[in-house]
Amino acid sequence: MEKTDWPRTLLAWFDGHRRDLPWRETKPRDPYHVWISEIMLQQTRTEAVKPYFAAWMERFPTISSVAAADEAEVLHAWQGLGYYSRARNIRRAAQVIVSEYGGVMPRDPAAIRALPGIGDYTAGAVASIAYGEKTPAVDGNVLRVYARLYAVRDDILKSAGRKRIAQLAAETIPADRPGDFNEALMDLGAEVCIPKRPRCAACPLRDACEAARLGIEAELPVRTKKKPQTEWQAACGIVEREGRFLLHRRPAKGMLANMWEFPMALAAEEAESRRELEALLGGRAGTKRWELTHVFTHRIWHMRAYEMESAAAPAGEDWRWFTREELRQIPLAGPHARLAASV
Repeated sequence: MEKTDWPRTLLAWFDGHRRDLPWRETKPRDPYHVWISEIMLQQTRTEAVKPYFAAWMERFPTISSVAAADEAEVLHAWQGLGYYSRARNIRRAAQVIVSEYGGVMPRDPAAIRALPGIGDYTAGAVASIAYGEKTPAVDGNVLRVYARLYAVRDDILKSAGRKRIAQLAAETIPADRPGDFNEALMDLGAEVCIPKRPRCAACPLRDACEAARLGIEAELPVRTKKKPQTEWQAACGIVEREGRFLLHRRPAKGMLANMWEFPMALAAEEAESRRELEALLGGRAGTKRWELTHVFTHRIWHMRAYEMESAAAPAGEDWRWFTREELRQIPLAGPHARLAASV
């Protein structure tokens, strides 16, 4: 295969192997569906996203409906996907689209890129897939495919490597089917050109792949090693009064901002976290009712929840009592939704 022929080969493969995904169902493609699916798919497996996408579209069928919703409603709909700043940015972007573009996602990639929470990749995906604009959409899958196809040895997480691959993507994207091409790259990276053990025997681009020719496909792409995650012991308090549970609203800025959680203390040691929880609530941590290890991108919480004896609510408007029914309606901070389901 000539090196310049591979985009056509890839599109032919895509025509017979494209994944059946709910956000691909509209014809022509709905830019709103493309946008929401791409944000949801960041750091989340495709199969896990499907039910969230369906529930989101039932709750917010249009961009205008997201713009009109309050933040708590949007965060509750996002609950379980993590990275809640993304949900806040979707709402903010929807409000901009309503006020400046009449509720319709703009077509120009630069205008899409200027919306809150949208980066180069998402802007490229929406512009190419929904509007047929000749613009690349370079995500982790695409970085990996190009790194192997062209034997790019630069670190793909650093500027030189990303710039090199972005240039290659811009040079090779076909003008007539840019959206299909970008999705074909995504599907190839997700199904065939996977991390660690690529399925080269099933790859339609094997004859054009420089890494396969050199026998270095398992060595690419080059990636900076991640820093080890910090681990914390988290003691949570279950304080119940007449069928209501005490919760705390997290600060307006930072991790899991403005979301509700059971009273919690973080510390390096389990015993220390328990003592801090008791000091916070002025009571004694009794029977352990629940336990979970929750992994975030940069940290790990080893969580334990205790029935609190003789505890009281600290002063302040960020402490409130909720019924079990209300616990299902408010935005709960990450793993605290699972704790709420257990009480």
